[in-house]
Amino acid sequence: MNLKVGDLVTRNSYNNDILFKVIDINDDIILLKGVDLRLYADSVIDDLRKEEDVYNVSKSDRKIINDNIKDLDLNRDEYFYLPGKILHIDGDEEYLNRCMSFYKDLNVKAYGISLKEEDISKYLDEYLSKYNPDILVVTGHDAFYKKKKDPNNIDNYQNTKNFINAVKVARKYEKDENKLIVISGACQSNYEELIKAGSNFASSPKRINIHALDPAIIASTIALSAKNKSIDLIPLIEKTKYGADGIGGIITNGTMYVGYPR
Repeated sequence: MNLKVGDLVTRNSYNNDILFKVIDINDDIILLKGVDLRLYADSVIDDLRKEEDVYNVSKSDRKIINDNIKDLDLNRDEYFYLPGKILHIDGDEEYLNRCMSFYKDLNVKAYGISLKEEDISKYLDEYLSKYNPDILVVTGHDAFYKKKKDPNNIDNYQNTKNFINAVKVARKYEKDENKLIVISGACQSNYEELIKAGSNFASSPKRINIHALDPAIIASTIALSAKNKSIDLIPLIEKTKYGADGIGGIITNGTMYVGYPR
């Protein structure tokens, strides 16, 4: 099988369950990146099945956007709305761009920054001061090293410690969890430790992979929910790809001002 960077593949040993894009080829080792899931992997070429290049990311994202628009119950005839402001910092620029398009289509003001996961805590205070957001998203890539077996040890995760450090910086900047709402984590992150560090929402309770847009779905829903009213937690989490297996959190207030007359 001839493969090139950019080809779409699945892994036979995993029942071809996840669609990947080839991002690099080192002899017989193929480096892969999830098309929709925030996941890196590698594989020998013999374990891969090439898929037809018919998967349309824009079409997939459009369905998610339309589903979220349908959920909005805004009376634009009489009222005007000022959604909360989002700062989204992502370790993956490609996923960041998809999230930024998502916010734009929902008419939510968002600032996007691409930083390596280990650098986020170094520069976060600067960006918080610059943009003064209502909602902070800290995401990118993560993984639980199953061979190390202990899911409670944060050293057994690729980037959970980096996300925790960023959350702690955010909480030093603003302690009130309803003045700065923090959404953190990526695929297989240590959910419990991220919540303990001060996140309102985090991944991943069951140490599973999450969709590229899941953090943005949580952030935009909060941004478009009325200020000082508690959000119904379970329906919010169920809007994400894998529900409570992938993301969990605490009861949180919305951040949107509602005004009259329009």
